[in-house]
Amino acid sequence: MNNPKENNGNLTSFGLLRHGQTEWNKLKKIQGSCDSPLTLQGKQQIAEWSMVLKHYNWDRILASDLGRVKETVSILNKQLDIPVDYTSQLREQAWGDWEGLTIPYLKKNFSEELERRVQMGWFFSAPNGETRQEVRDRTQSALLEAAGKWPGKNILIVCHQGVIKSILYSITGKKFLPGDEQMFEPNSFHLVGCGKDQFTTIELNINRTV
Repeated sequence: MNNPKENNGNLTSFGLLRHGQTEWNKLKKIQGSCDSPLTLQGKQQIAEWSMVLKHYNWDRILASDLGRVKETVSILNKQLDIPVDYTSQLREQAWGDWEGLTIPYLKKNFSEELERRVQMGWFFSAPNGETRQEVRDRTQSALLEAAGKWPGKNILIVCHQGVIKSILYSITGKKFLPGDEQMFEPNSFHLVGCGKDQFTTIELNINRTV
C-alpha cells in the first residue's frame, strides 16, 4: 500500500474513510443530516480499520461533526491517538424531505420524481435538500483550507459516503449520472493529494485486509 509519508513534501495527503455501519444503514434508511448510532458490526469495522490505519503516518484527523462520525473517530483514536478537528463542512448531503425514508420506498412512491432528479447528476437533490454540487463545493473548501493550514501533512478524513463520492467523482471528472462506471468499492479507504490547490488521486479502494 502507498503510505502518505512517502509523498512529495509539498503535497498534503488526505485519507478518506466512511463512518462505521449505523442502525439506519442497517435498515437502509436515508440519514443525510440526521443521525443514528453505530451497530455492533459498525464498531467492529472501525476497530479493524484502526489496526490498518495505525501503520500510516497520520498527523491529525479532520471529520464531520455528526454523531456517527464522532463515534467512529473515538474508536479509531484508541489506536491512532492524534489530534481531531470536527467541521460541519464534511457532513453528509442533506436529503431534506426524504431523510428517514428508504430508496425502495422512494422508488415505489416517488419513482418519476426520483428518476427526474437522479438524471440531474451534480444538481441532484431531494426536495428541500442539498445538491451534490453544494456538497462538493463545501467539501473541497474544507480540504483546501486544511491543505493551507497544514501543508505537507497527512490528514485522515472521516466522513460519509456522499462526501467521499463528491471528492472522488470531482477529481476524476465523473458526471454523477446512473451510467457512470462504478469506480470505488463501498466501505473501502482512499488516498488523495492536494498540491497548489489541485487534487489528485494517490490510491483507491484500499481494504481492511491489506
